[in-house]
Amino acid sequence: MGSMSSYDMVIRGGMVVDGSGGEPYAADVGINGSIIAAVGPDLPAGKQEIDARGLLVMPGFVDVHTHYDGHVTWENRLRPSSSHGITTVITGNCGVGFAPCRREQRDGLLRLMEGVEDIPFPVLATGLPWTWETFPEYLDFIAGRSYDMDVACFVPHAALRVYVMGERGADREEASAQDIREMRGLLEEALDAGAIGIGTSRTLMHRSSDGKAIPTLDASEAEMFGLAEVLRDSDKGVFQIVEDIHLPGGSLDRIRDIAERAQRPVTFTIGSSNDGEDRWRSILGQLEAINDAGISVTAQMLPRGVGMMLGHELTLNPFYSTPTYQRLAKLPLAERVAELRKPEVRAILLSEAPDPNAPSMVGRAVREFETMFELGNPPNYEQPPEASIAARARSAGLTPEEVAYDIMLREDGKGQLYLAMANYPHGNLNAVGEILRHRDVVPGLGDGGAHCGTICDGSYSTFMLMHWGRDRKEGRMPVQEIAHRLARRTALLVGLEDRGLIAPGFKADINVIDFDRLALHAPELTYDLPADRPRLVQRAEGYRATIVSGELVYRDGEPTGSLPGRLVRGARQPQVQESRELSDA
Repeated sequence: MGSMSSYDMVIRGGMVVDGSGGEPYAADVGINGSIIAAVGPDLPAGKQEIDARGLLVMPGFVDVHTHYDGHVTWENRLRPSSSHGITTVITGNCGVGFAPCRREQRDGLLRLMEGVEDIPFPVLATGLPWTWETFPEYLDFIAGRSYDMDVACFVPHAALRVYVMGERGADREEASAQDIREMRGLLEEALDAGAIGIGTSRTLMHRSSDGKAIPTLDASEAEMFGLAEVLRDSDKGVFQIVEDIHLPGGSLDRIRDIAERAQRPVTFTIGSSNDGEDRWRSILGQLEAINDAGISVTAQMLPRGVGMMLGHELTLNPFYSTPTYQRLAKLPLAERVAELRKPEVRAILLSEAPDPNAPSMVGRAVREFETMFELGNPPNYEQPPEASIAARARSAGLTPEEVAYDIMLREDGKGQLYLAMANYPHGNLNAVGEILRHRDVVPGLGDGGAHCGTICDGSYSTFMLMHWGRDRKEGRMPVQEIAHRLARRTALLVGLEDRGLIAPGFKADINVIDFDRLALHAPELTYDLPADRPRLVQRAEGYRATIVSGELVYRDGEPTGSLPGRLVRGARQPQVQESRELSDA
C-alpha cells in the first residue's frame, strides 16, 4: 500500500460480497467522500470505523420499480424501502406520475394514481405542492431536496399523453401526428434534463379510481414507436412497460418491436399466474431469443407471491363489500371490532354475499381462500396448501369465511391475512425461483410507495436474501448471485453504472448485513402520510449499517439523521481513481 493517508470511513474485517457475482472474500473497504477508495486487507485507520467482523458487506440495492413520485415531494425517508438495504429507487413506473401536468389536469392524474397504485386521493391532494408544470421543473424541485437514498425518474407516459392531448388523451383517443411530435419533443427535453427513460402501461388492470382505463392502454404503434425513437436518437434512457403478456396467447412481439425501434434497453414485468398454466416458460423462451438476437430486453420479477394484505385496518378484507360491513367501515377500528365481536353481527356478516358490483378482480380475489393464509409474525410468505384458509376450514368443519373472520379479529382486530394472487401456482414458489434465476431477469416490482393499504412488497430485497439465500430447503441461490442481481444487474439496467459494485471508483452505497440474524417483521400500519392517512410499512432486522454516498444513513435499522440521497440525472459512470495506489490494495 503506497499511501498511509487515512480514509473518511473504513468498513473493517467483513466478508465482501462485491456485487460482481464472484466469491465473497475477506477485506476492508475504505471510503473517501462519496466514493470507494480502496478494497483490501489491513487498510489504514479511517476517521470513522465500522466493525464488520462476522458480517457481510454488500453494495446498496437498486430498486428499479417504485412509485415514490409523490413521496419525494413531501418526505425525506422513502419507507418501507429504506428498511431493506435499498440505496437507489426509480420512480415514474407504469406510466403514472405527476409531471408534466397542467393545473386543470391535476385531479385526473391524482385519480389515476389512486386507482392504479392505491395511494389515496386525500394523501396526494394534501401532500403534493405542485410547484412545477413541466418534467424538467419537477426534476428541479426534487433536486432541491434530500433523501435517505438516491432517486431517479422515468417520464410517466400517461401524464405526458394527457399533457399534450388533454381530455382526448385521457379518453384514449388515437394520437395525431402532431400529438406524437409534441410528445416526442417533451420526452427529448425530459431526457436532456436527466430523466432516465419512459414508463408506460398497457394492462387492463390499471384503472383510475373512477373506473377509467389508463390513458396509455391502447396507444397506437405510431405513438409507441415515436417515443421509442426518441430514446434511439438521443442514445439515452430505458423503456419500461407493463403488458398483459400473462394472458393466454400472450407474446413479447410488441415489446421486441419497441426494443428494436429504441435500440435501447426495454424492461417489462413477468410473473406466473396461479392457474397452473406455465405460460411464463414460453415468455422466457421468447425473451432468450430476443436477447440472443442482440436486442436488450430484461424482465422484472417479484421474488415472492404477488400478494395482497387483508384486514380490518386495511383497504380490503373478505367482507369489505357486504352491506353490513359497508356501514361498520365508517366506525373507528376499536368500535368496529367491538361490533364485529357480537355474535349477531357475525351471523349477519357471514350470511351476506359480497356486492356483485364490486370491481370484479378485487371482489373475487378477496374470497380466494385456497391461496389465502394467516400471514403470522414473523411473516411466512411460502405456506403449503394445507395451511390455506380453505384447507383449515375443511379440517375444522367450518366455512372459510368463518376462519377468516376469526383470524382478523385477533390482536384487537389487527389480524392480517395474506392472499397470494399470482406467482403461487401449485401452492409454492418453485416457478418464482426458476424465473428469478433466469439470465434475463432481475428482481424488482416492490412497488415502494404504492398500495398503501393493500400490499407491502418493498421488503422484497430482504425476503430474497433470507428466503432464497438462506432459509428455503431447496432451490437456494448463492448469496453472491443474489447481491449481483439486487445491486449490479439492476444498476446496469437503468444505466447507473457507478453503483452496485464494491470496487475503487464506485459510489459508496453499501450494506453491512448480519446474514444469520436477517429477519422480517410483519407489515404494520403507520399513520404518517399527508392527511394523516395510513400506509403499510415493514421493518427488518440484521441490517447493521446502510451507507449512501459514503454517509451512514441507518445503524441497526435506526435512522442516523443523515440524508445524503439526491436526484440522479441520467446515466452515470464510475469515477476514475485519481490515486492509483489505493486500488492496488
